[in-house]
Amino acid sequence: MQAAIHTQYGAPETLTVGEAPIPSVGADQVVVRVFASPVTQGDRHVRAADFPGIGWLPGRLMMGLLRPKNRVPGGNFAGRVVEVGADVTRFAVGDDVFGACDSGAQAEFVAVKAEGAIAKMPAGVRYDEIADAPYGAGTAVTFLEKLAELGAGERVLILGASGGVGRAAVQIAKARGAEVTGVASAAKADLVRALGADHVLDYRAVDPTTGDRRYDVVFDTAGRIGFRQVRRVLARRGRFLTTRLSASILFWMLLTKLFGARRALFGLALPDAALVERVRALFEAGALRPVIDQRFPLTRIAQAHVRVESGAARGSVVITLAEPEPLRVAA
Repeated sequence: MQAAIHTQYGAPETLTVGEAPIPSVGADQVVVRVFASPVTQGDRHVRAADFPGIGWLPGRLMMGLLRPKNRVPGGNFAGRVVEVGADVTRFAVGDDVFGACDSGAQAEFVAVKAEGAIAKMPAGVRYDEIADAPYGAGTAVTFLEKLAELGAGERVLILGASGGVGRAAVQIAKARGAEVTGVASAAKADLVRALGADHVLDYRAVDPTTGDRRYDVVFDTAGRIGFRQVRRVLARRGRFLTTRLSASILFWMLLTKLFGARRALFGLALPDAALVERVRALFEAGALRPVIDQRFPLTRIAQAHVRVESGAARGSVVITLAEPEPLRVAA
């Protein structure tokens, strides 16, 4: 099969396209014909071995100390089940599915555990529209619903509101009845507002950690700010959420757990069946809508990474793969 090939860390040009063996199905697995796979910031981090803060060593140990452990990249996919293992009852051949895996999604076929982070596609959503949902929406669900327990009427500030996680966070926060302030560039303010943000701040013109407004939740989706800066705008029982693991956030997590009402929180969004099913439910309820910036064929995987790395994307960057029939809307 055709697959993206990743044999060394570095710039987008280190990615090539070549032949890889079609994965065989295990007793507890399904093989999915991949129709779409996004290039996320997570994929970019893995490609470049860009594991920030104290996550550098754990990241290298998990992904490969000197070179990538997994030759075929890609952690998210949407496609159709073409083979099921002997013990599988959750899916059948022909099911349209989406999900997450450790690697291997940027290829024509991928094998995943049937009880893992995979679900049937929601009705009315295309493969390229749902492919990045376990990454962006899955992370937003983990942080806003599980960590922060965001409630109706609360004020939430979302830093990086135009990014993959930020776009989902804006929509999920609104669906939970929160008052949402998104922080993005002026060029992307219209996008963030269209997703439901009540207020949009241009990070180049306004420092969101100053001023009189107080927030119940501050979610830094890009991991670029610290608790010390944010606490001045947190409400008395406010929660600061960050996606970046650092010695500083670990210190503040411990300190704020023991003393004071304001909390600093970090977590890992590890997709599983329950999380992907929750994302599916949000799509079906109309709480989430996809935003696609560009689609690239597999042969242009490097250019897709360049687009993501540029920071100019106004939505998901998606790899679309050749398929035996036109993309269809899931029934």
